[in-house]
Amino acid sequence: MLWIERMLKDLHLLEFSEIPIIFCGNLSAQRLASNPIFHAKSKHIEVAYHFVREQVMAKEVELQHVSSRECLADIFTKALGKEVFTKHRT
Repeated sequence: MLWIERMLKDLHLLEFSEIPIIFCGNLSAQRLASNPIFHAKSKHIEVAYHFVREQVMAKEVELQHVSSRECLADIFTKALGKEVFTKHRT
């Protein structure tokens, strides 16, 4: 998302006036990305998580929680109950 935003800006096609929001269904990942203090347990985490943390701290991106009942991507990645599957399918 950040790459596309910067590419459009560099091409003078689009300027974004608001901070992009990433919806995250994993509260632990969201807390880790928003926490400015590194813990001993977090030093071996992949570089991608550190990048997201840096972007959150720099106010380049915002993370917001989305309930697993509302996460549309789950229809492709998880076994869902009939009610949730039907809701997402429609």
